[in-house]
Amino acid sequence: MAEASIYEIHDPRFRQLIVTSAGLDELYSGCRWAEGPVWFNDANQLLWSDIPNQRMLRWTPESGISVYRQPSNFTNGHTRDRQGRLISCEHGTRRVTRTEVDGSITVLADRFEGARLNSPNDVVVKSDGSIWFTDPTYGIMSDYEGYRAEPEQATRNVYRLDPATGALSAVVTDFTQPNGLAFSPDETILYVADSAASHDENLPRHIRAFDVVDGQRLANGRVFCLIDTGIPDGIRTDVSGNLWSSAADGVHCFDPMGKLIGKIRVPQTVANLTFGGPRRNRLFIAATRSVYAVYVAVSGAQMP
Repeated sequence: MAEASIYEIHDPRFRQLIVTSAGLDELYSGCRWAEGPVWFNDANQLLWSDIPNQRMLRWTPESGISVYRQPSNFTNGHTRDRQGRLISCEHGTRRVTRTEVDGSITVLADRFEGARLNSPNDVVVKSDGSIWFTDPTYGIMSDYEGYRAEPEQATRNVYRLDPATGALSAVVTDFTQPNGLAFSPDETILYVADSAASHDENLPRHIRAFDVVDGQRLANGRVFCLIDTGIPDGIRTDVSGNLWSSAADGVHCFDPMGKLIGKIRVPQTVANLTFGGPRRNRLFIAATRSVYAVYVAVSGAQMP
């Protein structure tokens, strides 16, 4: 059975979230470091980043693989705003951008308090249009995923960009290396991964949870869960409030209280994931050189 090969059941509830007869479909292999998958339901397409190869790739069920953008400025994470436009984090230019309908690029943020950002990594958009993103130093640590440089920011922050004024505020400033982030389905909680153990095993490898106050501030930060194999990178929630995280051995699923309830084993280290497909019940997984997909029995919470 497929369950024996790719599924680890840590709690019986996980069985209700998976299709045990479904296996992993490898959509593409040939990346150097696949990252940032984002689904466009209106175009029936998946976009993702191949960071070191300086490109963004596209997959459609009808046409397969094509290059969406090259060079990509070492783009990493992506999401869509409530108008359906692509929002991207660029390591190379150390900025967050929006791709307009006509294909032109609008810079949304590249500085905070007069200094350049580190290297924006991942991004989500709240229902009020505000843009929340993380800013670790991965893109300036070497010339592999960006351009080596000294950080200009004293800390590695989580930011909120106001949709009306364009004002940028640092909502959390005590992360070691903030990475993936995701809202709970009701947007009362923001989950943020700290992946600092990627370069020092004594540093964090956990996901923190914060209460969202007045839609603008974060409070009551606490450790939500630990990743027992590898690090947390990209994360997403489903409509039932479970959190799905990347890890070295696949995708880990945690219940809303932070208990590990199951894993989907993946042959390569997973960097990021997103729900997609017409019913948002297909999990697309960016894992090192490849992008995989597997059908699940729950829909993703992210909109659009």
